[in-house]
Amino acid sequence: MDPENKIKMSEGRAWYLVAILTLANLSSFIDRQILALLVKPIKRDLHITDTQVSLLMGLSFALFYTFFGVLIARMADKYNRKNIVTLGVAAWSVMTALCAGVKSYGQFFLARTGVGIGESTLSPSAFSMISDSFKKQRLGLASSVFTMGVFVGSGVAMLIGSMIVAKLPETGTVHLPILGEVFPWQLIFIYIGLPGLVIALLLRTIVEPDRKNVQSDPPANNFISLIDSFKIIFHHSKAYILICLATSCQAFINYGANAWLPTFISRTYGWPVPKAGLYYGLILMTASVCGALAGGWSSDRLIKKGILHGRILISLICGILCLLFSFLPLLPKAEWAILCAFIPGFATAAPYGAAAAALQEMMPNRVRAQAIAILLFILNLIGMGMGPTFVALMTDKVFMNESEIRYSLVSMYLVGSILMIIFSLMAFRPYTRAISSSNPASALTES
Repeated sequence: MDPENKIKMSEGRAWYLVAILTLANLSSFIDRQILALLVKPIKRDLHITDTQVSLLMGLSFALFYTFFGVLIARMADKYNRKNIVTLGVAAWSVMTALCAGVKSYGQFFLARTGVGIGESTLSPSAFSMISDSFKKQRLGLASSVFTMGVFVGSGVAMLIGSMIVAKLPETGTVHLPILGEVFPWQLIFIYIGLPGLVIALLLRTIVEPDRKNVQSDPPANNFISLIDSFKIIFHHSKAYILICLATSCQAFINYGANAWLPTFISRTYGWPVPKAGLYYGLILMTASVCGALAGGWSSDRLIKKGILHGRILISLICGILCLLFSFLPLLPKAEWAILCAFIPGFATAAPYGAAAAALQEMMPNRVRAQAIAILLFILNLIGMGMGPTFVALMTDKVFMNESEIRYSLVSMYLVGSILMIIFSLMAFRPYTRAISSSNPASALTES
């Protein structure tokens, strides 16, 4: 046993672990979200389309993030999770900084895949550690605080990125040691990448928690095979898949909106992108913090009141809110659109932690990281992979005019919110049956 496991996981140590993991999560989403402010210079200097930019924002990252996430989660269910996350944070920070030196679209695409591989280490390991650090009654809030980094990171990227972009030259090149001549916008990747190495050092100060209830997980003394782990995870397959799909629709809206709203505001209302990013970043950060905390707290309260599907109810309510505000891109003034973006920002932040807690409650310890990794596999392929690209394809191929991006965004809100409502409703009964039944580890003995 790791000597660190002998250290008692007090409530203070548990919340410190959440704080550092949340900081890492925040850093990862600054890395991802910054591209939303660079659409214009990237298109200009690399001579590419909206669709190609969307692939940099989503698919290049999502494919490798999801694939390696499943593989790394296998390691996280057996080996030291703190070490895995530390190496991942260091790797994605270096790969982000290397984006400053790319000379072509192909090189940029490859660099973004490297960032995705590094970031795939975080969430499966983090949710597993958080589940082992908190009681069930606090798990929803703790998970939501961690997921808050997703949305705060997006907001911080808008705020910091807007200020940096506003001060950078629009033309010419800059000479950097080793990397040579680069475009001014590429400097941002150094500014946001290298600080991640400090977070990697901070991760060395957290305690790796003891794994709970491992004695009840078959086989007791051996690493579960891949086939057996899938049997456990999909023992209640309908509940698991529906929760994954509902959460993925929330991500579809979140990634699509965050990738294109600053550009939409600029194209539609004539605001400079830095100004659009600054004001949207303030709204997004405020809304997401409120949403993440409210979603986690509310789901815990519903569970305490005996509403077994309470964590899924949060997703349903938030899907309805997103649907009601799907009209925001049609508003006549930029200020109105930005203010109304508060509600979808709140509604896409609230369900994530609750859904992760719901899945963790369904799973025995030995497959928790893998269960989250599969959730992220589905979530990121649909959300990150398809959200930004859906908007871009609607603009390029359906409306065929970049100034019509507002209608692409309306389409994205409608599709994502309607599906989120449908999948949440369908998940109520299967999830209630799943958490009311015996431990899903029994799937090994039923076959």
